Amino acid sequence: MGAQLRVYKRRIRSVTATKKITKAMEMIAASRVVKAHRKVRASAPYATELTRAVTAVGTGSNTKHPLTTEAETATRSAVLLLTSDRGLAGAFNSNAIKAAELLTARLEAEGKEVDTYIVGRRGLAHYHFRERAVVQSWSGFTDEPTYADAKKVAAPLIEAIEKETAAGGVDELHIVYTEFVSMMTQTAVDGRLLPLRLEEVAEEAPKGEILPLYEFEPSAEDVLDALLPRYVESRIYNALLQSAASKHAATRRAMKSATDNAGDLITTLSRLANAARQAEITQEISEIVGGSAALADATAGSDK
Repeated sequence: MGAQLRVYKRRIRSVTATKKITKAMEMIAASRVVKAHRKVRASAPYATELTRAVTAVGTGSNTKHPLTTEAETATRSAVLLLTSDRGLAGAFNSNAIKAAELLTARLEAEGKEVDTYIVGRRGLAHYHFRERAVVQSWSGFTDEPTYADAKKVAAPLIEAIEKETAAGGVDELHIVYTEFVSMMTQTAVDGRLLPLRLEEVAEEAPKGEILPLYEFEPSAEDVLDALLPRYVESRIYNALLQSAASKHAATRRAMKSATDNAGDLITTLSRLANAARQAEITQEISEIVGGSAALADATAGSDK
């Protein structure tokens, strides 16, 4: 019985140490998610206004450009998947990976070849484990992405969209990331970055708002060439920030659940340890009483 009590006490110490770690990770994630959400809100207006500017240029000219012109027959697409470098975030990575797989299956069903680009070690490990081809990957900055990181990710994608498909280029560029809705809700979403759907952007604009008129100097094509990298970089940067904020929120929620579960387990183990200690005390008392009774009987027998 004493051995069982020692086992319970050892498990209580182990779970208590784990609870301290998960509580610390919860507090760290809570502080990081606030900063990440602040960056998301700061970057959203720039991305929105840049998209509207591109839309205004695209609708105000007849120039064919990969930014706004869809291929007559799209045969090749690129999919950028945003995951995290580390786990301990519940279903955060698995939901994003699942959304990317569904998007890839849909594109392949349309007869398109898919090139996959991945940000984050978790997504890359998933694809490597299943021996799926990945064109290029990036890692090491998913917790706190910067605009320089977005430019690094956007560069090969812009190069691919500008190439002819016969030379290894792509006709479409899609992105899969986790949108930060609130502290409790994060949703894996997919969207097409290029070519830009001008009709959808126009529908998102406030009703009755008229887009400004532009005069292109030297030409609309040159303006779109200049806006193309800025547009892709800003959208990827915003998605990276959304993904980072969602990851921190998911980590906070997962660590809080782990801390609560550790507390419940400690309570259960404490009750079992108390029961084992009471049983041990009862057994010792029974042995003492039994020994005393045996000694009394032996003494009474000798007196006779």
